[in-house]
Amino acid sequence: MSTQPFTGSVGLGVDLGGTFAKIGMVDSEGAILAQESIPTQSYEGPEQTLRRIGEAANRVRQKACAQPCALGMGVPGLVDRRPGVVKFCPNLEGGWRNVKAREILQPLVGCPVYLLNDVRTATLGELTFGRGRGAARETMVFFALGTGIGGGVVIDGQLRLGPLGSAGELGHITVEPAGRRCGCGNLGCLEAYASGPALSGDGVRLLRSGQAPILREIVGGDPGKVDPKAMGLAASKGDEAIRAAIIAAAEYLAVGVANMIVAIHPDLIVFGGGVAGIGPLLFDTVRSAVARRVQMMPLDGIRIEPSALGDTAGLLGAAALALQGGLL
Repeated sequence: MSTQPFTGSVGLGVDLGGTFAKIGMVDSEGAILAQESIPTQSYEGPEQTLRRIGEAANRVRQKACAQPCALGMGVPGLVDRRPGVVKFCPNLEGGWRNVKAREILQPLVGCPVYLLNDVRTATLGELTFGRGRGAARETMVFFALGTGIGGGVVIDGQLRLGPLGSAGELGHITVEPAGRRCGCGNLGCLEAYASGPALSGDGVRLLRSGQAPILREIVGGDPGKVDPKAMGLAASKGDEAIRAAIIAAAEYLAVGVANMIVAIHPDLIVFGGGVAGIGPLLFDTVRSAVARRVQMMPLDGIRIEPSALGDTAGLLGAAALALQGGLL
């Protein structure tokens, strides 16, 4: 920890999750000067949770010996950016309906506070400090492949948010018109086929039916331990049924990617989240399937890559939101 005051431009970033909130002080080059993680404890209610985030932000500021230009926070739900109000967070206890987050946080931290949906925030992080860094006019699509599938769309270097900040819900592209019921209520969404729970569900079925002996060994026979990471390992060790399940999910993911390519012809497609951690089997399948599906335009120069920031994308994106004045 430095004892000298930092004189460059710095922003506070908050990545608010269902279990933990990450708080960090980040400079304009994307270096994390100080950080802290605290339990979200959303059962305490939004005001108490936000007050604890404010206290942690002040501790981080003291550790970094820096005064932030602003605080940006990625929120796992719907936000009204201009007044800084959380409209709804389905994964936080009580739903956090119409919470005046800016009004609570701003007096605590003594700087402007900006809010954005968490996956759009991660997209901003990848654009500013990750794969999109240095490409001022780049068009990029970000898929967050985790408990659900979220996303973000960047056109000519600008994050596109739409009137409600909800543009980029890529997990709800329809990939199977009469398919599985999605949590959103629709049928056949990408999220119902390629998210972590969707893939893990296929793994549990194969384990219980005796078709995944290597996966059974990896998880000690416990279906509750089946996740994309364990499935990726099982596939790499020769579990053919698990390999086929991953390929099937990747084929559906390729449908979503192909749709985005023919719609906006991006320079870059980025995958983040736990499912992306499966690695080459996922990426090679997607690239091959996209090449089969996109016949209307050349694919030369379109990159399909893993996130360069990993699990720091949300934190760095929140800091970028602060450094860029809330994108207003």
